[in-house]
Amino acid sequence: MVDAESAADDWVARLSVAGRVRDDAIARLHALMLRAARHQVGRMPEAGALGAARREEIVQSAADEATVSVLSRLGTFEGRSRFTTWAYKFAILHAGVEVRRAAWSNREIRLDDVPEPSETRTSAPEAFAEGRDLANAVRVGMAEALTPHQRRVAVAVLVDEVPIDVLAERLGTNRGALYKTLHDARKRLRAHLRAHGYLPAETSTEVNP
Repeated sequence: MVDAESAADDWVARLSVAGRVRDDAIARLHALMLRAARHQVGRMPEAGALGAARREEIVQSAADEATVSVLSRLGTFEGRSRFTTWAYKFAILHAGVEVRRAAWSNREIRLDDVPEPSETRTSAPEAFAEGRDLANAVRVGMAEALTPHQRRVAVAVLVDEVPIDVLAERLGTNRGALYKTLHDARKRLRAHLRAHGYLPAETSTEVNP
């Protein structure tokens, strides 16, 4: 027996009509988005330091934005999964973005230099020397092979672990553009390391990620 609460045709039909039926369906949808957003915020470690009041603000905001997103994309739902499963993803996405944005709101993002290689040692001197040599090669490659913009993005995302959506906001761009920048930066860096003997030569069957 199909649960009427999750039946796709029930959701789509009620959200597509006008009047009281649609208003009630939107209220049910918003309640589901609240539940999903609250779950997502509760499972993110970085949300713990934000305080209960700030977390609740994020939950409410994420639920509002997720509800609007679902309604605006209702025509793209293809019925390949339960409607609620499809809708939950919007709340999870918005909640995650809001938590990461809040967690980084007062943190400085380094956008101008490539850090020195770590001094962490391994148990084998030879392995440490090889690792140190490769780390230096990567640092030189980032400085010489990448454009200033590629270097800033690579350092922020790959070294400092800045969330991609937070960096996009700080730089006034979008996630897609940053992913393209990272792809190009990785390609350039691999070519630099190959040219200097730190990676094997590229074969005809190799596929770049």
